[in-house]
Amino acid sequence: LLLLFFFSNFWRLSACPGLGLSQQKILHFFRIEKQNDRTEKSELNQESRKPRRRRPLTVKKRKRRLLPFVPSEDPDQRLKQLGTLASALTALGINYSDDLIYVPGMAPRSANQSEFEKGGMQVLLKEDLETVEQCRAMRKRGECPPLVVVFDPLEGYTVEADGPIKDFTFLAEYTGDVDYLKNRENDDCDSIMTLLLSEDPSKTLVICPDKYGNLSRFISGINNHNRYGKKKQNCKCVRYSIDGECRVLLVATRDIAKGERLYYDYNGYEHEYPTHHFL
Repeated sequence: LLLLFFFSNFWRLSACPGLGLSQQKILHFFRIEKQNDRTEKSELNQESRKPRRRRPLTVKKRKRRLLPFVPSEDPDQRLKQLGTLASALTALGINYSDDLIYVPGMAPRSANQSEFEKGGMQVLLKEDLETVEQCRAMRKRGECPPLVVVFDPLEGYTVEADGPIKDFTFLAEYTGDVDYLKNRENDDCDSIMTLLLSEDPSKTLVICPDKYGNLSRFISGINNHNRYGKKKQNCKCVRYSIDGECRVLLVATRDIAKGERLYYDYNGYEHEYPTHHFL
């Protein structure tokens, strides 16, 4: 059944008209407002950002700040990168969104309050929020992180670096429909992400990228039962409080070379995701 699922998706990707998307269709798909031929490096120079204090883990880590991703200089290469994402989303019938979606009948936006988080949630500092907003503005101009979505017959959809990425670079926000976990306990979507972990289980929220989503839903997970799995990890999903609401950010945890596949730990919080079959 697993092989049938993979080859079914492989056929869908091969047959998907998104592989031949024109520039105009790609720009329309991502609702790109303007596409510059050159990235605005003066605004986004990673070297000019001094490391300062941040949460969590060690003292060394707390001194750091999120770095903005650096788009590929070649506009044709950026268009190709966007095309791979558009093709993958189209093949799965998923609409692109860089925002959390609140749908009537699911969890309302008023339920997403970081004060409900068990043990509290770290607040995204002003400088890091500025980085996130810079990256959102870049995406609206068609300047994306140097990443491509690649279909693997064994692993399914994966994400690979199409250029070098520095440690602690902000890559994407995990997006999709926001719903209560209790409504999704029997859901067959394999990309559900915890958004809010409450003392009251009825208030726990998850992100469900089965109808809306972005590149983050295609990042591969490590095998928690394999001693080599941890070595593959090169990014992580971190939950932050932003303006009193919970958000999930995807961040590089080390330098990533061009051609390297992206992996993070699906069990970073609750250790309930089965990964024994992961490669």
